[in-house]
Amino acid sequence: MSDVLELPWTEAREEVSPREYVDACLRAIGTHNRSLNAFLSVNDVAPEGSLPIAVKDNIVTTDLPTTCASAILRNFRSPFDATAIARLRARGASIVGKTNLDEFAMGSSTEHSAFGPTRNPWDPTRVPGGSSGGSTAAVAARLVPAALGSETGGSVRQPAALCGIVGLKPTYGRISRNGLVAFASSLDQIGIATKTVRDCAEILGIIAGHDPYDSTSSTEPVDDYAADLASGVKGLRFGIVREALAQLTGEVRANFDAAVAVLRGGGAIVEEASVPSIGSAVAIYYIVANAEASANLSRFDGIRYGYRSERARTLDAVYAESRGDGFGPEVKRRIMLGTFALSSGYYDAYYSRAQRVRAKLRHEFAEAFRAFDFLITPTTPESAFPIGAKTDDPLSMYLNDIFTAPANLVGIPAIAVPSGFDRAGLPLSLQFMATHFAERALFRAAAFYERETHYWRRAPMLQSERA
Repeated sequence: MSDVLELPWTEAREEVSPREYVDACLRAIGTHNRSLNAFLSVNDVAPEGSLPIAVKDNIVTTDLPTTCASAILRNFRSPFDATAIARLRARGASIVGKTNLDEFAMGSSTEHSAFGPTRNPWDPTRVPGGSSGGSTAAVAARLVPAALGSETGGSVRQPAALCGIVGLKPTYGRISRNGLVAFASSLDQIGIATKTVRDCAEILGIIAGHDPYDSTSSTEPVDDYAADLASGVKGLRFGIVREALAQLTGEVRANFDAAVAVLRGGGAIVEEASVPSIGSAVAIYYIVANAEASANLSRFDGIRYGYRSERARTLDAVYAESRGDGFGPEVKRRIMLGTFALSSGYYDAYYSRAQRVRAKLRHEFAEAFRAFDFLITPTTPESAFPIGAKTDDPLSMYLNDIFTAPANLVGIPAIAVPSGFDRAGLPLSLQFMATHFAERALFRAAAFYERETHYWRRAPMLQSERA
């Protein structure tokens, strides 16, 4: 790996200088962001760098605001860079802008933003997924070659799937969380969105590694994640998670079966695997995540930083009115649900029980990985849905995490790779999961599938190009 990042923007990138490369991204953002709303702020004087990169607006940077797409942090600026940002800058990356998200990363559609929804570049009437929808839409639309997002229950992989790009959730602790605004601390991870598997592997190699500012970051050595990309899958064992796919039918199931055929064609051994508790993952996730969020978001109180109500005349009123004005409805819903789950008389029935089932799920995944190198599922149960279709039905929205939440709960790495398109021309996606710190193997499998299918080469025609 070179000392300076040099990643291809497309398969036939023209020779341009680093300054021209950054400027080309800034021009593309200026042309297309009005219709996509992928960026909340843009660094118009972004320094020269070999990799222009977008950053989800819940990862702190010194040169741009960090709003978490919330009115309560509308004008907040961080005094320091997140560790992942500092490591990218040290290798020549240029942060060109901060991307839209569901407020405080709570959502699966990037509709729950104080600054309006992001639109899917394949069809602007549809969602890009969430909560990292701004980052994935920006990469899919070729506004930037790569972006950082965050993962709590699938918030990079799910929107990567709906936008037709690569999305990685690394092992818990593989990337420092220092500078990532906390949602659910036992689940949160910084993730990576790119057009290709190689780009994703190269970026992980830059930002992975122990950080003394994050006590949960791992001391496991950083691997050469791109070393095995050309090795193929012959003889590797892939497990189809039987319980996850039991009720799956239609185009998503047919697409998954076609993907399995590609793996078998490369000499992979593909058989059924069993993870009996996986059907409980979404329920576990929304208890644990909301409980942790109710604690983490207590710091936004109108006193220390962020929005403060000017109407308040007492301390209690400052808390109540600042949070009431500053938080959106989805954040309030999750804080209330989390507080309820932790309250006296309900803790054992909800939070404690969820943690016990979570431990059981970890054990079942560990057992499955004794027999298989990888577990595979679709990334999402459906392609991108229309904007507004699920905003009044939270349960239906939450079920979009059905295939992605398990990896967060057990802390394993997982990657989403484009696997084709449905009849409406919307992207579909294949998910690979591996055991802890097996990212190098994960990239190997994903790279084989990408090489055999070439779906990454297709790009959406943007609204301004259709006109």
